Amino acid sequence: MKLINKLTLFITLSKLVIVLLFVGLLPKLVHEAAARFTDNSLREQQKKVVREVAQRGIDFYLQGEDSYGSYTLLKEEYISLEPGTRPSALPADTIETAMRIVEGDTLNYRVLTHTITYQGKPYILEIGKQESVINRFSRPLQKIALSVLIALVIITILADLIYTRFLLKPLGVIIRSKLVNTQFPFTEKMSLVKTSTSDFQYLDQSLTTLMEKIHRDFEKEREFTSNASHELMTPITILQNRMENLLSEGKLEDEAFLRVEGMMKTLNRLKQIVRSLLLISRIENDQYTKKDIVKIRELLNDVIEELHHRLEGKGLSLSLALSSSMQLSQVNRDLLFQLFYNIINNAIRYNKDNGRITISDSYILGGKYLITISDTGIGIPVNEIASIFERFRKSAHSTEESHGLGLSIVKSIADYHGITLQVRSTPGEGSQFDIVFPWQLVKE
Repeated sequence: MKLINKLTLFITLSKLVIVLLFVGLLPKLVHEAAARFTDNSLREQQKKVVREVAQRGIDFYLQGEDSYGSYTLLKEEYISLEPGTRPSALPADTIETAMRIVEGDTLNYRVLTHTITYQGKPYILEIGKQESVINRFSRPLQKIALSVLIALVIITILADLIYTRFLLKPLGVIIRSKLVNTQFPFTEKMSLVKTSTSDFQYLDQSLTTLMEKIHRDFEKEREFTSNASHELMTPITILQNRMENLLSEGKLEDEAFLRVEGMMKTLNRLKQIVRSLLLISRIENDQYTKKDIVKIRELLNDVIEELHHRLEGKGLSLSLALSSSMQLSQVNRDLLFQLFYNIINNAIRYNKDNGRITISDSYILGGKYLITISDTGIGIPVNEIASIFERFRKSAHSTEESHGLGLSIVKSIADYHGITLQVRSTPGEGSQFDIVFPWQLVKE
């Protein structure tokens, strides 16, 4: 899972947990808030009564009576004031929930009790508010609080996601520019990604340094391969000419003749290896132009004609099912000839006697053009498929003589043209090479 997706999942789940916890605690919190609000309201009413008694006297409430009592029409609130007894029996200054009887109805009230002393005499003040009135506002408050919470959670999630994407944007640029969209060997100088995050700066600098080192080492290896291949051709040619002269003079004894002939075969094999390495080096150094327009059917007919004697030698049948109008543009014909030559040559070399080779084409998703070359040969073990394009890699199951550079050349040519190679094989049944040309090369 991508880092941005993990962070998004974490942010969403954490906010969801907060919402669930809040929903579970919301009734208690709202009830507590309503109770505190009610208590504050009762205290304010108490202060008002105490202030009026201090200013107007106790008779403002008693009106000559022994006690005072008043309540609202629906008995939601009440106030009472009555003389107290001896000081030790006076109630404490409290707020509590208690039952009260009002006109024969027993109701639950939140009751404030307070002692007022006027002219040396104690009076007990009670102010009550019905619990049902308090609870009546709890549900609307819960809805409001939940709505506000959900809105805040959504806003914070969006803010977190926007900031996270902004924060991780340099990392995505680093991955795309340094790893995903980079083609080796590197042809352009790599520039550092602008970011204020020190971790990303360190990562970007480290990747840039590493890839520059890889590029330098690759260039040295490529230069060595090119120079060595080029320099080796001269002594090999000289040796080959001298041996040919020895053989043509006819002065050698039979044993010596056979030895020189064996040396000639070894020298020819060495010459093929050097030529192959030189070809790979020239491809990787972009020494070939890509300006040709190639008709696929004609190209493959030329390849098959070149290999016709080998097909007949093993009694192989070859079927060619290609579109006659298909063309490739912006390619190098000689290199494509070599690509198909090497693949078909391998299909012949590792095929069974009287076997079969099939070459067909088709379009696949995205407008890409596919050529499939399949055979009925010995096949490739599954554990070897991933390494068949490596240099000097030869199958352990092959009895044919090979220097292991044919498919390396194929891979270099394919990479040079942006061609994708796919291999499927079943040991004992045969192999299939899929050559996928990008849509920009295809021309009908």
